[in-house]
Amino acid sequence: MYKDVLLHIGGEWTNATSGRTIDVVNPATEDVIGTVAHAGREDLDVVIEAAEKGYAIWRATPAFKRAALLRKAADLIRDRAPEIATIMTMEQGKPFAESKGETLVAADILDWFSEEAKRTYGRVIPARGEGIYQLVLKEPVGIVAAFTPWNFPINQAVRKVAGAVAAGCAVILKGPEETPGSCAELVRAFADAGLPPGVLNLVYGVPQEISEYLIPHRAVRKISFTGSTAVGKHLAALAGQHMKRATMELGGHAPAIVFEDADLDAAAKILAANKFRNAGQVCVAPTRFLVHEGVYDGFMERFLGAVKKIIVGNGLEESTTMGPLANERRIPAIESFIADAKNHGARIAAGGERIGNKGYFFLPTVMTDVPITARVMNEEPFGPLALVNRFSTFEDAMKEANRLDYGLASYAYSRSNKTVTALGDRIESGMISINHHGIALPETPFGGMKDSGYGWEGGTEAIEAYLATKFVSQAS
Repeated sequence: MYKDVLLHIGGEWTNATSGRTIDVVNPATEDVIGTVAHAGREDLDVVIEAAEKGYAIWRATPAFKRAALLRKAADLIRDRAPEIATIMTMEQGKPFAESKGETLVAADILDWFSEEAKRTYGRVIPARGEGIYQLVLKEPVGIVAAFTPWNFPINQAVRKVAGAVAAGCAVILKGPEETPGSCAELVRAFADAGLPPGVLNLVYGVPQEISEYLIPHRAVRKISFTGSTAVGKHLAALAGQHMKRATMELGGHAPAIVFEDADLDAAAKILAANKFRNAGQVCVAPTRFLVHEGVYDGFMERFLGAVKKIIVGNGLEESTTMGPLANERRIPAIESFIADAKNHGARIAAGGERIGNKGYFFLPTVMTDVPITARVMNEEPFGPLALVNRFSTFEDAMKEANRLDYGLASYAYSRSNKTVTALGDRIESGMISINHHGIALPETPFGGMKDSGYGWEGGTEAIEAYLATKFVSQAS
C-alpha cells in the first residue's frame, strides 16, 4: 500500500531533479517500505518561482473562496482517513487509532481556519480632522517557509498550512523525511480540492540545507518551525538576521503536579494515557510527575496499574496501545537517559529496557526518586519515560515546576479552588491544563514561553502570524 513519495512543486508531483531519494523505514519491522524524493538546490529554485506565482493568485482570491476550499480539503481528509492513517502507522509507528484520530483532527483544524479566513478584520480609527479616513488593513504576509517534524506528520503541518492558506499566503512546506507519506496526503487533499498551483508546495531533503536556503531568500517573508529548542534557536537567529517573521513551537519538559486533594483515579488514568501516547514522543507530554508525599503511594499504585495495561506492538494490530519509537536513534537516547538517572540514584519502577531486537520497541518506563542532577530531569526525553518524585509544599512544587527554561505545557490535579487559581498565576508555561487533558484543540491557542518558543498555532491568535498590518490615512 505504501507508495514512494514525490515532491509537490507548482501543482505537480515530481521526482527531485537529481533523482536522489531517501529510504522510508517502518519502525515496527525495520523494513524499507518506500522512498521519498530528496530536493536539491535546483529544486528549491523552482519551488520559489512556483510559490511566487501561486501567491500572486491566492492573495487576490476572496476570503469566502479560500474558506470554501479549506472546507473541501477537510472533507477529502475525512473521506480518506482510514487510508491516510494506515500510511502514518506504517511510517511512524503509532497505533492505528491514534493515526486516525490525528487525521480527523486535521480536518477539524481545516474547518476552524476556513471560518477564520473570513474574519481577518481591519478597523476604522476616528480621525482628528474632517474628511480624513484612517484605516487599518490586514493582508497576507507573503510566502511562508514551514518546517515540520515526524512525531505528528499531519497535525504539525496542518496547523501551519491551514493558517497560512486561510490568510492568503503561499507555503513551501519542508515535510519530515522519516514520515513523508502521510504529510504528502495532506498536501494531496489541498491539490484535489482545487488549490491553485504554487500555493502549497512540498519538499523533502537535508533539513539544514533547505532551511539555510529558504530562510534568507528574499521571496520568503515568514518561517514557522516545530522541533527541538536547539534547532529552533539556530533558525530563529537566521530569521532575525534577515528580518523574517518567525513562529517557534519548540521542546517541552512538562510538569504534572498531583496535590494531596486530587482525584487519584482520574489523575493516574489521564496522565498515564497522555504520557505514553505516541510512545511519549510528544512535546507536551507530561514528564516530571510531582506527587504530594501524602498521596504518593496511592497515586503510584494506580499509575503503575495503568502502565501495566499498555500493550506494546505493531500499530497496525488492533490490540496495540503503544507502538514503537519512530526511529532507531531513539533507542540509545532513551537507554542513555535511564543509565544516567540510575547512576544518580534513581530507581526503575516499571520497564526500563528495549523489547526484543526487531523493531524499535521500548517498554513504558517509570523512574522514581530522580535527582535534579540527572540529565533526564533537565533535557527533554521525548520517549516513554515518566519521572516521578515527591513534594511537600505548594512552594516546593512551584519551584520544581518552574525550574527549567522550558515553558510549553503543565498539568495539575487538585479539588481546591484556591490551589487551582494559584496555579494559573504561578506556573510559567504557555498552556496549563487542570484536572483533565485539554490542550491542542483547533479553537484554543497552542504555544509556549521561555525556551519553548513564541507565537501561537490554534485559536484566533494563530492566523495573526500570517497577516501583515497596514495603516492607510486618506484625506478626501
